[in-house]
Amino acid sequence: MSGRQLGATDVKRLNRSWRRRSQARICLLLDSVSQPFNVGSIIRTAAALGVDHLWLCGDTPGPEHPSARKTALGTDRYLSFEHAGDAAAAAAAARAAGLRVIAIELAQDATPLHEAPLDGDVCLALGNEDRGCSPALLTAADLVAYIPQTGRVGSLNVAAAAAIALAEARRREWQRG
Repeated sequence: MSGRQLGATDVKRLNRSWRRRSQARICLLLDSVSQPFNVGSIIRTAAALGVDHLWLCGDTPGPEHPSARKTALGTDRYLSFEHAGDAAAAAAAARAAGLRVIAIELAQDATPLHEAPLDGDVCLALGNEDRGCSPALLTAADLVAYIPQTGRVGSLNVAAAAAIALAEARRREWQRG
């Protein structure tokens, strides 16, 4: 059986049906994600998966950066942003907003992502492309989770990791619903 590619109206209808099934608030905290192309890619994925808010910490460029804007393709208009000084303060703000903060990091005693409590309202936190999440963020997070990898590569690109974590959070919600 071969399918046909959906037209614009069909895509809008399909997306609307998934939006109705998405009640949990998901937010992101970017801790010194310094490459604008990664930030733009994360913004585009965040907009596609219904992220409510982004905290931009440390030297994370904002959506107005030309390279971030180029990669995001205008999807930043669907999200709210806040430039936060440091990741610990942003984590505290997320928690005050009723979110559980889950850092995505290859760290000692981290929980595999598929076992992490992603139900309800969460803020997924990701760190710098080379250094990962700062020690302050790891301390401030409610939980640290990692993405299991079976290949011979030691880590993922931060934008790819964000996409996997966001998709897993939404998948869990949809599976329960």
